[in-house]
Amino acid sequence: MSETEVTTAPRPLLLADGRPAAEGWSLDPAMKHLNHGSFGAVPLAAQERQNLLRAEMERSPVVWFPALPRRVAAARVDIAAFLHVTSDDLALVPNASAGISAVYAALPPRRGREIVVTDHGYGAVTMGAERLARRWGGRVRTARVPLEADEAQAYEAIAAELGPSTGLVVVDHITSATARRMPVERLGAEARDRGIPLLVDGAHAPGLIDAPLDRLTCDFWVGNLHKWACAPRGTAALVARGPLRERLYPLIDSWGAADPYPDRFDQQGTVDVTGYLAAPAAIGFVEATWGWPVVRRYIDDLAGYGERVIGAAFAESTGGSGAGAGGVGGVVDVGMPVPGMRLVRLPPGLAATRDEADALRDRTAGELGVEAAYTSFGGTGYLRLSAHVYNTAADYEYFAEVCVPVLAEWARGAAGEEHGAP
Repeated sequence: MSETEVTTAPRPLLLADGRPAAEGWSLDPAMKHLNHGSFGAVPLAAQERQNLLRAEMERSPVVWFPALPRRVAAARVDIAAFLHVTSDDLALVPNASAGISAVYAALPPRRGREIVVTDHGYGAVTMGAERLARRWGGRVRTARVPLEADEAQAYEAIAAELGPSTGLVVVDHITSATARRMPVERLGAEARDRGIPLLVDGAHAPGLIDAPLDRLTCDFWVGNLHKWACAPRGTAALVARGPLRERLYPLIDSWGAADPYPDRFDQQGTVDVTGYLAAPAAIGFVEATWGWPVVRRYIDDLAGYGERVIGAAFAESTGGSGAGAGGVGGVVDVGMPVPGMRLVRLPPGLAATRDEADALRDRTAGELGVEAAYTSFGGTGYLRLSAHVYNTAADYEYFAEVCVPVLAEWARGAAGEEHGAP
């Protein structure tokens, strides 16, 4: 990213009729929404489509449910085109964790085998790997990847944990806590050569990365469509290739169980899958209004701008190091950055653990009227910026001017409590 892109506020995106992009969403205007990466935000076009589908379902349930497999299969075709994969490889699941759970349930017993994960992994996914390892009578090996590790260093750190006892590798495409990529392409080739199944947690990838499975060899890949793709929540893609995919079944048994993969996932009894059917409306709205390449450039420029102004505000409020120094307010080197996401280091005393990060998130929303994401890695707390088209430079300037001084004061208070100050 050039210096101009980082320091210049990008011009806000507008709807086709000239209104601000945020008016295409139903987000509360009294709040600042700076955490798209956690739960996403559904545009009105997709909400309206889902509401129509739900009304259709309620008008005639006996007609609706028997026809669902055909309609879900059609939605899969559109979603597969968005991800640049074949619809025969793609099943729809409620979220990335559900897809990963389906993979864990499908893998054959591998007595005494180890599962390799990284210390950047999503907590629920790692806990699932630990349960699977216990069923196997094996254990989980955790690859320690430094935050600033580049592609080669990250690859070496993970590959070093692979061995004759490795029965599965689980790695993020884009990490949740640290907003960085992992070298999944190189790991995929290595795992294939060793005959080790690879599961890629691509929860953040759809919409953020164009054609995320290009050049990627893996047995299983899962990605949430409710994040950057803006689909209704409860919609994710599971892509499976290779001999193990025929072992995959939905977590809920239904009448489609005898069908081949992925058709058996299209029928889930009385589950409300209107989110699946409305997902193409969300994807199509973004494409028709701005085009995905424009969106990716905008959110990356905006996140870079937010990183600069908020980082500078933290440095000023705490007397910390300047940008580029790696201290409070400094640029955080994540080794393999991704568009639209950044980390800003918080002052000591804030978000040192996951529980503290979640508490800070709730306090910021309740007291400051800002939805923000805080994460913890290696005992250090970070503000994770994750932008979308409804955000503007003014959102990040507001956070810098209004929220940063308060957060700095909270940090000083926490430090005082830690040292027993009255």
